[in-house]
Amino acid sequence: MPAESPILTNRATKVVVATSVMLTFISFWRAAAIVLADLGSSAFYAGGIAEQAVGRAAAWFILGVMLFSYAVRAVYVESCAMFTRGGVYRVVKEAMGGTLAKLSVSALMFDYILTGPISAASAGQYIIGLVSQTVTYLGHPWYPNKDTINHLAGGIAVVVILYFWRRNTKGIHESSDDALKIMYVTTAMVVVMILWSSITIFIRPEKQRLPPTPIPQNLSFNDDAVGWMPRLIPKMFEGKDVESHPAVPRSPEVVEVKPHLGILPEAGRLLGLIGILIAFGHSILAMSGEETLAQVNRELEYPKHRNLMRAGLVIFVYSLLFTSLVSFFGYAIIPDNVRPQYFDNLISGIAMNLAGPLSLRILFQGFIVLVGFLMLSGAVNTAIIGSNAVLNRVSEDGVLTDWFRKPHRTYGTSYRTLNLIVSLQVLTIIGARGNVYVLGEAYAFGVVWSFAFKALAVLVLRFKDRTPREWKVPFNVVLGRNEIPIGLGMITAFLFAIAAVNMITKQVATISGIAFSLVFFCLFVASEHANKRKRGKEAYQAMDQFRLQPQEAVSAKSVEVRPGNTLCVVRDYTRLDHLRKALELTHTGRKNLVVMTVHVLQGPVQGYKDIHEQQLFTSYEQLLFSQVVALAEKAGKHVDLLVVPSSNVYQAIAQTAANLQSTEIILGRSAVMTPEEQALRLGQAWEQAHDKPKLTVRCRILQHNGKIYEVILGAHAPSLNEEDIERIHSLWLEIVSEPGMENLHHRDVVNIALSRLERDLKGNERNLLLAQMTGTASLETQDDRGNDYY
Repeated sequence: MPAESPILTNRATKVVVATSVMLTFISFWRAAAIVLADLGSSAFYAGGIAEQAVGRAAAWFILGVMLFSYAVRAVYVESCAMFTRGGVYRVVKEAMGGTLAKLSVSALMFDYILTGPISAASAGQYIIGLVSQTVTYLGHPWYPNKDTINHLAGGIAVVVILYFWRRNTKGIHESSDDALKIMYVTTAMVVVMILWSSITIFIRPEKQRLPPTPIPQNLSFNDDAVGWMPRLIPKMFEGKDVESHPAVPRSPEVVEVKPHLGILPEAGRLLGLIGILIAFGHSILAMSGEETLAQVNRELEYPKHRNLMRAGLVIFVYSLLFTSLVSFFGYAIIPDNVRPQYFDNLISGIAMNLAGPLSLRILFQGFIVLVGFLMLSGAVNTAIIGSNAVLNRVSEDGVLTDWFRKPHRTYGTSYRTLNLIVSLQVLTIIGARGNVYVLGEAYAFGVVWSFAFKALAVLVLRFKDRTPREWKVPFNVVLGRNEIPIGLGMITAFLFAIAAVNMITKQVATISGIAFSLVFFCLFVASEHANKRKRGKEAYQAMDQFRLQPQEAVSAKSVEVRPGNTLCVVRDYTRLDHLRKALELTHTGRKNLVVMTVHVLQGPVQGYKDIHEQQLFTSYEQLLFSQVVALAEKAGKHVDLLVVPSSNVYQAIAQTAANLQSTEIILGRSAVMTPEEQALRLGQAWEQAHDKPKLTVRCRILQHNGKIYEVILGAHAPSLNEEDIERIHSLWLEIVSEPGMENLHHRDVVNIALSRLERDLKGNERNLLLAQMTGTASLETQDDRGNDYY
């Protein structure tokens, strides 16, 4: 017999429960809410920024961007079908290597870092606008100048960012709750806005108008919108005055609209097309949030792909209606010479120009500001979640040092990357002084370039990796053995065309975006070099970070699982087919799945009372559980992770199952034992376990051919085939035919047979009986065999 296990004899021996930093799963509604907090929030500022840049036809380009977002989202869905963690970095690296991957993720970080400030500053603009309208209505006129509004909005933005920094430090589950609640309130506001705006347009004929058609002749660019283009193509533009209509402004100071630039009538079709691309590029900031969808895909619950498609559809319909209609309603309802006053809070402008009494309009504006503040603040939350996920993914790949990913001691989140992200966002607000237009101009750089790199990478993988995919971007033409991805190619070409035009026309975005991206790229390169130097020649293994919780004893309470759970035992990270089967069979919403490994104690350490957690959770357990987490994420199911120290593997499994009140144990096939031997060893260990619950416990062993060998542990009714039952019945018929035996039952036949067998085993015929029994596996007791159980 091997030495008695410490798990049985020494209650002070620590058990380590390892919790993954990101192993929580959410519904597709929650995922859609998180993404919409970013994508939908652009409705509060995108229309105003676009009209400032390209003129009154901006609403059509916002609509075009929202329609095009469905095509871009299709690219992300295909990448997520290939990789559970299908963000820009992973896909670009697989397709084109690490250097371009680091460059693309640097541009993406520029997008995320600006998402928080522009959303928070826009929320501040809405609040300041409401306060100004309210105090003026109450008889205390207050018309702050533009700089004062920007500074106050910037202060509000900093407070919002710090609030969500604290909430995200506590974990994604709370953050997804916030996003879902915000979307409930936003939906109510959107419905009221659509109905009231429609009534206003219906009863006021002068409001029944559409923006100018989106053709080159109707484009009107400001100086910031054309950038270096007039120097490159001098004969493309001409001066163009903006028409004005008489209206009463909200302040004594009439807003003076500066002259714009239009495209010359004789410029030609090519230059006209470039003008359309310029306008589209200035509206692209309405389409953010796609990378957030790829990151949230990691937390989507089972069935993952179906829920991803559902989330994508919800996001498309909601953002299409909300963001597009705001721009069209803004043009139709707000007079042209008043609208510039509301470029930073366009929906408030719609509210103040609706039909109805002024008091009711101010109340509705207050509701809009409340919803806008919540949703734009939610976009800050989304930016923090997305950027944190991106940096964690880069760190997992060995680009950033482990210092960045160290989990928070209490909450288990990667708080150091959160601190870095929030610090950069606060500095961005201070640098822009709360000016939404400046932030918006810079914002589009990261958006369009991350989209372009992602689409190109997916396109390259179509030819580089021809393995079947769960889903593909539509419109593919098959020629012989080759498939031509026409749809994906068109999306990629259009994105790069917009990105190229944006580089020329967006001076602020280009200069700040390139500078920021280069800084992050250098950080990635330097950190990766430091990691390689630290490792030396040792090959890098990407591993997740875990939060270790030492426990004095294993119990359902300490592991936080319900009785009746499934216990899956793992050891070899290259052989986890039985875990895949366990994930397939277990509905984790109803039944907990505990994934356990035994840290085998050998030599003098096996008797120690206080074993340090780092001795139990080594780099091997970290790598093993990283593979476990990857499989769980792919399935979209939650697992609880457990390390148990013991000198005897099977006793540790049996006692853990008893303590957790498990009803099912799943093992993989041993390399040196038959399933029958594994089951027998576990069965014997089960008999020695203490405090066994009165539950039926099944042991399932997945064999190499995919078949499952199943036994029931402990005392249980035997599994009888038809031949066994017929034999017992025949004996019963023969006996009851004798006089006086009419009351005999089938169980009496079995009881008599067992009594005779028990007596004979104690007599001289024992060896003869044992020889007659077939199918009994011999039990080996060598310690090296006893520890190889999967």
